[in-house]
Amino acid sequence: MAERTATRPGRSSEGPADRGRPAPSGPGGAPRHDLPQLLRDLRSPRKARRRRAVLALGAVGDAAGRRGLERALADPDAGVRLGAASALGTIGHAASRVALEKLLQDRNWNVQAQAAYALGRVGDRRSVPRLVAGLRRDPSALVRNACALALARLGDPRAIPALEAALADPSDRVRREAVIALERSGDPSVARKVLPYLSDPSPRVRNAVAVVLGTRRAREAVPALLERLRTSETWERPALLVALGRIGTPECVPALVRASHDAMTAVRVCSIHALGEMRAPVAATIARARLSDRSWAVRGAAALALGTVGSPRDASRVSQLLGDPHPWPRRGALYALGRLGGSRGRSEIRAALVDPDDEVRLAAVWAVGQLGDVRSRPRLLRLLSEARAGDPVDRPTLSVGEGAVRLVSDAPDRMFDALVEAIGALARVAPDPASERYLRHLERSLPPALLERSARRPVPLGPDRETLTVRQLFERSRRSGDRDPPVRRPVRAAVRRRRG
Repeated sequence: MAERTATRPGRSSEGPADRGRPAPSGPGGAPRHDLPQLLRDLRSPRKARRRRAVLALGAVGDAAGRRGLERALADPDAGVRLGAASALGTIGHAASRVALEKLLQDRNWNVQAQAAYALGRVGDRRSVPRLVAGLRRDPSALVRNACALALARLGDPRAIPALEAALADPSDRVRREAVIALERSGDPSVARKVLPYLSDPSPRVRNAVAVVLGTRRAREAVPALLERLRTSETWERPALLVALGRIGTPECVPALVRASHDAMTAVRVCSIHALGEMRAPVAATIARARLSDRSWAVRGAAALALGTVGSPRDASRVSQLLGDPHPWPRRGALYALGRLGGSRGRSEIRAALVDPDDEVRLAAVWAVGQLGDVRSRPRLLRLLSEARAGDPVDRPTLSVGEGAVRLVSDAPDRMFDALVEAIGALARVAPDPASERYLRHLERSLPPALLERSARRPVPLGPDRETLTVRQLFERSRRSGDRDPPVRRPVRAAVRRRRG
């Protein structure tokens, strides 16, 4: 049975050296001059060569190979068809929609499933009726699961009736995907619809239901969640604890406090997160005690919670974690210091802007913006010149493994927005005409779809109450009455590098 994999379209990078000069490359890093050969290989009489070609074209991720891959969807070999569908999903071009929809009728179930996955990644909502038909009628649980997953990515309300029916599917994988897809469909009554499935016989379905109930802050679900927490196996408790913390009613607190002393690391982590998110009075005491926990995950959770419920006097305790060997406590300490304020650890926070971990760097960007550390501005501008503005549509951050729903890091997707916000915050502390001109030119260089999408800002703990667009982030960085002098050529070159 196919599992959901957390993948991300390739990013621009240089290819191998050729006579001392880097060869032009596609987004996946493969040299562009390989494309003609790969397209010729698609017509090879040798099945193995055709299979290698579609896999390589998927790794390149270049739209130049799209038409050849669409032709490969009619290949007599199922492995070639499957690889071509996967590659087209990686490229994500809307023009491939019709060809992929036809593949939903393929005689091979694995190929059908891959076509559904690819349609979800293409992101064209015109595919919804075909995916709904597959979810309702396909005899293969593998294909129904893939259709539900694709509908979750698309988040279209038209799929709601089919997803409700899929909650009774004989396959627990399909039921789980239907729960997640319903949450993303925007159905206002989704919590009421999925609550009965908190007692589903499958733990993977129960975990998904708990995630949805917490996301929707379903207060009416608290008694059922507490009862489930009392009777569930240990490894099921994290999702229940997170849900209780997000709902945050007073009757949740005793169960969360008990869980903070549990022997299982994941249970302690989720209980600390939950207590911090609901701002429980006891949360600060528990978080201080867990800063020296033997588990790096618990130390990171304690620092993050202390930044929310602690006081400036806790900054000295938290700053000690900036030297932790594991990135998660460093990340938590950065968010905490950004919230607690003061001058404690500013040099270490600046050093974290070059940390090897994506999440730590994102936290450092957020922290220097919060603290107004203008000495970090040159480094932030360099990072912004290298960042990409992202896609208009958010990629899912939920990944499914055996029996569990887990978060996938989207720090690279959030970095551009975080940098714009941080540089704008520094401009309000100490105005800098050069950086303001650069931000203004950068704003004009972006297409409207990117400017109007919701900003992906770092959220240290819990969902952000304020929803902004990327355009609004740029507007916040402006000072009224400024003239806008011409932008110099090096800045234009940096913008071209970032967009390409």
